[in-house]
Amino acid sequence: MKKTSMMAIALAGLCLSFQGISETYAQSKESVYDYKEAFNPQFYTHFGNPYRSASGKPGHQYWQNAASYDIKVSLDDQTNQVKGTVKIQYTNNSPDQLDFIWLQVEQNLFNQASIGQATVPLTNSRYGSAATAFNGGYTLSQVVDKGGKALKHQVNDTRMRIDLPTPLAANGGKTEFSMDFAYTVPEYGADRTGVLKTQNGNIYAIAQWYPKLAVYDDIMGWNSLPYTGPGEFYMEYGDFNVEITAPANHIVVMGGELLNPQEVWTKDQLERYNKAMNSDNTVLIRSEGEVTQANSRPQKNTITWKYRLENARDVAWASSKAFILDGAKINLPSGKKALALSAYPKESNGGNAWERSTEYTKASIEYYSKKWMEYPYPVAVNVASNVGGMEYPGIVFCGHRAKAANLWGVTDHEFGHIWFPMIVGSNERLHAWMDEGFNTFINDLSTEAFNKGEYNRSMGSKNAMTPVLMDPKLEPIMSSPQGMKERNIGVLAYYKPAYALHMLRDEVLGAERFDAAFKKYIEYWAYKHPQPDDFFRTMENETGENLAWFWRGWFLNNWQLDQAIFDVHYPDLDPTKGAIISISNLQKMAMPVVVEATTVSGKKIRHKLPAEIWERNQSWRFLLNSTEKLSTVKIDPDQVYPDSNPENNVWKSK
Repeated sequence: MKKTSMMAIALAGLCLSFQGISETYAQSKESVYDYKEAFNPQFYTHFGNPYRSASGKPGHQYWQNAASYDIKVSLDDQTNQVKGTVKIQYTNNSPDQLDFIWLQVEQNLFNQASIGQATVPLTNSRYGSAATAFNGGYTLSQVVDKGGKALKHQVNDTRMRIDLPTPLAANGGKTEFSMDFAYTVPEYGADRTGVLKTQNGNIYAIAQWYPKLAVYDDIMGWNSLPYTGPGEFYMEYGDFNVEITAPANHIVVMGGELLNPQEVWTKDQLERYNKAMNSDNTVLIRSEGEVTQANSRPQKNTITWKYRLENARDVAWASSKAFILDGAKINLPSGKKALALSAYPKESNGGNAWERSTEYTKASIEYYSKKWMEYPYPVAVNVASNVGGMEYPGIVFCGHRAKAANLWGVTDHEFGHIWFPMIVGSNERLHAWMDEGFNTFINDLSTEAFNKGEYNRSMGSKNAMTPVLMDPKLEPIMSSPQGMKERNIGVLAYYKPAYALHMLRDEVLGAERFDAAFKKYIEYWAYKHPQPDDFFRTMENETGENLAWFWRGWFLNNWQLDQAIFDVHYPDLDPTKGAIISISNLQKMAMPVVVEATTVSGKKIRHKLPAEIWERNQSWRFLLNSTEKLSTVKIDPDQVYPDSNPENNVWKSK
């Protein structure tokens, strides 16, 4: 093409630009949108490597270490003390020789001298009260190696460092050590463990209860951040053999296979337990009436419950003489089955409450197993406790007062955590949104499906929470939980990332493309340790989209969205030739634009524009194919986008 022709095109374009400027100047001069920033192609701060592929998959030399545990403990229900021994087998699969190892000793949070206690406010905190008189934490014995030789160790807050006499070899080096430990169970342990007093006895929800290996990875080396409450957990995978000795009138439940059912159940309970394993309907194993009958438990002083859980990152359990127990079969896509169990006191029974817990547990796990990946554990136990809601492999603790929609919601949420972070083992201590946000998102889909939408309640417009979720004073989603105001954690870890995923699924990619990519992310990172970039890269590579603009606006920054419509006119003043609609992006976030026009005869015309219209523009004009005058034009007619100023979303004919 000749230079003169190119110049003519450029001048024509310039004339059109000036025309656009004359029409949009009043709006665009107020815009803070910077397309160079929003669509900056330099998003990732590092390239792929042998450990983590640029495609989002684990790399061809991906590694992670492993830790397995043999734990034998006893529960004293007079002193509320847990006491026992842990033996840990640790495998160093990293390419690095290790001179020392770090453990997490999380019960030390409840020592009055802990960092966590120093940072908990006096009132209105989920993680306890700094004014409490309880002073807990571990009593630990010497740490000894396999041969019984003492190992040098030091405890600092919720962390323990063990110095190895001989460096642990890279690429498969193994070590084994053990120690005795004891602690008093806090009545309210940061809403994750505790003791609930009921009419028929205490319920012990036991978690963060044994010294455990910290993660050594290719991102930070040792992940040894202290446990202070807001940030949850990051652990290695391994196998657990657990023996729990409790008073014989207690029932002990754990998220693993019960190895000695004949020793712990009465004859009638064993029959009902086995019946529940093959029943689609809930079977009572121990009724409310039987709880107060001495013959409903074996006539001994103590009983030892033996459990095994394989390829898991943690283990938890519960014990009580007050438990009503029921169960049912969970049907899995492969044809395998698991057992849903619910353990709760008489105060939680009846009135559309915990007597439906097993139904909820079964439905939740069957849905997620079919939709995303099969449930991996032999049991799924729901325990009524004074813990509002907390998840562990194969077992969850939920509020004992919950009923109806609230009980469904907390049960479904806590069991949704089996997929995030129990299967997909993200670092909750740093990236809460990768488990809470992802889980909240899949909960929405599960609730839509449960029992033909029994608890699927519409809250009006989908963007009704915009003032809360897009509050300019919020921290970015990609802040650590410790770096958020406690009042903001619910928004930033749960609801805003879930909302962002709905936007990505429903408005950017479409459900089919999103679901396929999301399922691949779960498949790639099952029982592994993904980082935020691994998720971002997986979604981009699987869908073929460059989504840097989306991650930047929603996750890296707390940007606002303000789409505005400011002019509608007809070409040559002739409505039969369509309508030219002018819109502007006034805030920093870029998103697609959905426009609905209503003609004077009442006909509605929809037009959707991709986010890429903002790739080099603050304002945009497009031709709507219409043949008559328009009475109104509206941006986001379904009210799904988080627009901070909906007042400028509507044009009306004068």
